[in-house]
Order: sequence, then structure tokens, then C-alpha cells
Amino acid sequence: MLLLFSTTTFAQDDTQPETMYYTVTTMHWNLDYEDWDKDTWIAVQKEYMDNVTMKNEHILSASYYFHHTSPDNTELLYVQGYASWNAIDKASDRNGELAREHWADTTARREYFTKRNAYYANKHSDEIYSVTPGTKTFAEAPKDGMILYVRKSHAAFPSDGSGKEFRELRDGYLENIINKNELIKAYFPHAHFYGADSTDRIEAFFFDNLADFDKHFERNGELAKEAWPDEAARKDRGKRVAKYFSGVHSDAIYTFVGGLNKTNQ
Repeated sequence: MLLLFSTTTFAQDDTQPETMYYTVTTMHWNLDYEDWDKDTWIAVQKEYMDNVTMKNEHILSASYYFHHTSPDNTELLYVQGYASWNAIDKASDRNGELAREHWADTTARREYFTKRNAYYANKHSDEIYSVTPGTKTFAEAPKDGMILYVRKSHAAFPSDGSGKEFRELRDGYLENIINKNELIKAYFPHAHFYGADSTDRIEAFFFDNLADFDKHFERNGELAKEAWPDEAARKDRGKRVAKYFSGVHSDAIYTFVGGLNKTNQ
């Protein structure tokens, strides 16, 4: 039920810019690269993260995720958060400026990017999502190896639906299920903004481990019965929710890469 996805922001105070957009880049490992080593890859990426991404004021957050369970085992996700649409363009220009500052020597800069790019296949894809209401932020810093569960649903547009009804259903779900389920450490709903499918509605859930991921479904059921104890009313609610979605969804699980993230705090 509902909408997508995120990166690694904590609870924010009023002085911090609010994340309004996420870009999700799906990269793929270069399977022909014989010198692949995780620790070396992290070190190479960290040099860029520390000297470019962390210093780029237009990028609010950034994080990497390894494939765990998805249709393509070569996937690597890179997610960045921005306060505005204009910030996405500005961030790209600022990245170039910061790279030239850190690797002032042209040869050294070329050598670094050649080394970094060797880890990846030439193809990648990009999506831009807008943040939708209901984010549940991390209470504390995310840990290496945390589970990211991404559920992609597709919106339907029922003739008997209304924005008022949808908001009522969404808010009840957030208040009684998402925010009360202690196994869900963070939750980030997003919707398509720029990409291949305008009906995309994505939810990203973070868990400490796979065991908690498995248990959260049962916990959701318990919380639903507590919130809506009348079975007939609960079933009617489920039918009303279902009409706003196509009935088709996909699931994927990734693991958070600790030490390679920028947080909006």
C-alpha cells in the first residue's frame, strides 16, 4: 500500500533543507574487471565522497546499496537527495568544480576516474522521484549491512476515487502501521517524477536485518487488527485501498553500504 524510496537521512530539525527529490542511479558491475576488490572499491569511492560529494552544498544526502535479492545481481544503486529541482543541475556543475580542485593535475584526475570507472559496466539508468508525505526518518545513524526493501507499486485512477479518500487511507496506514512498527527503522515513500513509468509508486523500508524484514509482515497484521478491530471494516478498507493501485508490484532487497554516505543533518 502506498508510495518510494530513500537514502540515509535522520530526523531533521527546522534549520535543515528539506529533501524534495531523489535521484536513483542503477549502475552495473563490470564482470570482466579481474582486480575487483570490495575494500579497494570502497577506498576509491570514499576519496570522491569525501572530496566532492561531502563538499557539494547542493547534495543533501547520498548513499550506496548492494544487490541482495533482485532480478539483476550486477546492480548497484546510488541514491542522492536534493532540496529542489534546480539543485540537481547545480550539483552536477559543482561536482565538476570540486573534482578539478581536488585533482588539480589533469593527468592525476584522468587516472583517478579511469580507476573508478573500471569497476562499472558502461550502461546505467537514472530515475528522479519526488518525495511524498509519510517519511519515517532514522532515529540514529544507519549501520553497514542494513536491509533496504524496495516495493514498487503502480497507481490506478478509479472513477469512484477521490484525493480526500486516498489521503485518509494513506494517513491511517502511516499512523497505525508504519510509525508503530518498531521493526521498520526508516520508511521513505516516493512517486515518479521523471523516468520511464509515470505510475510508479515506491516505498523503501529499512530493517536491521533479514529476520526483522521477515517478521515485519506479521507485525503489520497485528497492528492492523489493533487499529481496525472489526474484520468487516478492515476488509472494506483493504478494498478501498486496492482500487488506487493496479495490483501489480515488484520487490527488491538491497544492503546499505556503510562509510559511503552523506546525511542531511
